[in-house]
Amino acid sequence: MLSTHRAMSIVVLSCLLAAGCKSASMGGLSPSGSASASSTVSGAGGAGGAGRAIAVGAGPQKKYMVQEQPAAGSCHFRYERGEPLEDPACTPGAISPAVTQSNLKTTICRKGGYTSGIRPSTYVTGKEKKLNAASYGYTGAMGEAEYDHLISLQLGGDPNDPRNLWVEPEDPGHKASQGVNNLKDPVETKLHTAVCAGKVTLAQAQQAIVTDWTTALTTLGLG
Repeated sequence: MLSTHRAMSIVVLSCLLAAGCKSASMGGLSPSGSASASSTVSGAGGAGGAGRAIAVGAGPQKKYMVQEQPAAGSCHFRYERGEPLEDPACTPGAISPAVTQSNLKTTICRKGGYTSGIRPSTYVTGKEKKLNAASYGYTGAMGEAEYDHLISLQLGGDPNDPRNLWVEPEDPGHKASQGVNNLKDPVETKLHTAVCAGKVTLAQAQQAIVTDWTTALTTLGLG
């Protein structure tokens, strides 16, 4: 009887240990025992399909610092129908935690504007733009290229996360010395209008533009 009792105790103990291990892993603990923090959120793309996760940046700051950029020559432009697109490996996009679907009326959709109060200074972005131009191997005139937020500020993009900024070259047919004038800008404005009108969700707009800004409006049935 004693040996049977010991055998049962060992079985019970093994089960308890196994359950404890499973409970710890389900709790999202890192090997060090602290809870792991997620730095991404999943956006819904197009007609409701799940898209890739979008990083969450630091959000608006009282004082912005010049951010480190990808190594020189490590990023490469893509082109769709002649229009320049970012390198997803270098510029996957990042959203601001300060803008959510529930606070649109007090952030990006509020009267009087939102973006001017959170935009980094040209002192910061000017330095970043030169570094990012080297990242992408851009050798054109800096005044013709836009240092662009992939997810624009009016769509809740992070203001100064390097994952959300890239040197956007001129559009095809752009005339020299005309300054920045990219076709991506009106796409962003139409998406912003649709979000504030409740035609699409914030997450849908963000996901559509990080996937391909040239097809974002069509994907969401807005073009």
